[in-house]
Amino acid sequence: MAQVREIERKYEPTPQAAAAGTVTLPSCAGVPGVAGTVDEPPVELDATYYDTPDLRLAADRITLRRRTGGSDAGWHLKLPADPADPGVRDEIQAPLSPGPPRELAGLVRSRVRAQPLVPLVRLRQRRTVRRLLDADGASLVELSLDEVRAERCGTEGAATAWTEVEAELAEDADPAVLDALEPVLTADGSGLRRSAAPSKLRRALEETGAAPGAGDGGQDGGSAGAVVLRHVRTQVRALIELDPAVRRDVHDSVHRMRVATRRLRSAFRSFGRVLEPEATGPVGDELAWLARELGADRDQEVLAARLTDRLAGLPDQLRHGPVDERLRTFCAGGRTGSRGRLLAVLDSDRYLELLETLTGLLDAPPLRPAAHAAPGEVLARAVRRDHERLARRVDEALAAPAGDGRDRALHEARKAVKRARYAAEAARPALGAPAKQYAAVTTRVQELLGDHQDSVLVRRALLRIAAQAHAAGEPSFPYGVLYEREAALAQAREAELPGLWARVVRAAGPFRRTAPEE
Repeated sequence: MAQVREIERKYEPTPQAAAAGTVTLPSCAGVPGVAGTVDEPPVELDATYYDTPDLRLAADRITLRRRTGGSDAGWHLKLPADPADPGVRDEIQAPLSPGPPRELAGLVRSRVRAQPLVPLVRLRQRRTVRRLLDADGASLVELSLDEVRAERCGTEGAATAWTEVEAELAEDADPAVLDALEPVLTADGSGLRRSAAPSKLRRALEETGAAPGAGDGGQDGGSAGAVVLRHVRTQVRALIELDPAVRRDVHDSVHRMRVATRRLRSAFRSFGRVLEPEATGPVGDELAWLARELGADRDQEVLAARLTDRLAGLPDQLRHGPVDERLRTFCAGGRTGSRGRLLAVLDSDRYLELLETLTGLLDAPPLRPAAHAAPGEVLARAVRRDHERLARRVDEALAAPAGDGRDRALHEARKAVKRARYAAEAARPALGAPAKQYAAVTTRVQELLGDHQDSVLVRRALLRIAAQAHAAGEPSFPYGVLYEREAALAQAREAELPGLWARVVRAAGPFRRTAPEE
């Protein structure tokens, strides 16, 4: 599949120009950076857009179409790339086929789940293109005049037509050229203005009476339940939206999806007085399963990055034997296996059932009586309990003798600090600055303990690599050097913990118990 970053802006005729039928492409003379233009013959394009019957893709500004005509005939999936700008999308292309290609269907599966993809809108257009060129003759912008005719599939009489101008940035061109072009396109007398519709599909749906709803933004009000559900809804949305990025192996997407999964599970465990644990407990178990599967791939990703970084810092005189090649082979092999397993998980019925369960839980949240109370004390109590749990874990780690026992205790403290941090961040809308400060300092502890745990994993990997090198008759000395450097780093992180923990204790002051717990 081919992939391109699409950056475009749409313009529509002013009411006066539309009534007069005088829409044309401007000459663009005088636009900074534009040295010339080339006009191309008109082409006829015919596209059928697919979606679920309840318009799940359109609701998320996603389009999936099969188009013939023009130079890029085929299947096109467009995914939002910038939440703040609907004109920036990632377009993934696949060859023509009768139905949606398996690869593209996989990228929308987290939204579609069990729903079928059916023809939604047929959109035919006559496109006239003017290319704007720089001084070297390279394309800067494709400016097109589109005469559009759209009809709803399977709905007789549901049709509309309009004319618009589209300015699409050429690959590798500076987006500033679109800013320079804007005043020319919208100048007095041009007959154009920025389009209110973010896409042709959206306009076709709106004008044929089938636009998707605005969606449920979460419960209104300031109750404890409203605060928690807004947080849960945000994490469910992140989980669904990150799915296609993980499938495409976008940088850091596995990590972010894993974090959303853990935040959800932590919310269910921290706010048991708000959401019924009997309902959320089984969901939390499934989230733990998904986090483990994501973690297996993420750990390989982190391990490879850390080993590569440490190797780069090893002086040449200490690089005995084929150390570079062996480390590359080790890292590549580990990621290949974890990557294949993760993709199988995302295509599994178990994963899709989890997504359905989460959306169903938001549709009918299992609220407890405390959910209807004011959020202050309810959420502060949750943060306080998680902090007390964290304090026990840190005390155990600081008291543990050096070695594997302390490593395990510090790892348990790391998991506890994540839960405490996530609870404070979820409660921040209600608790304000104290929650923000507490979240900030616990984040620092989490980073410190994360660095320590990464060192533990790297040292274990280095022992395996050294054993492989020794068995192959290669020097194992470089791996011993790297091992000792990691051990020294872990000791330094352990030494930092008491001072940083004192800051956490001070930040927890506003959440100290003022009344007996129930």
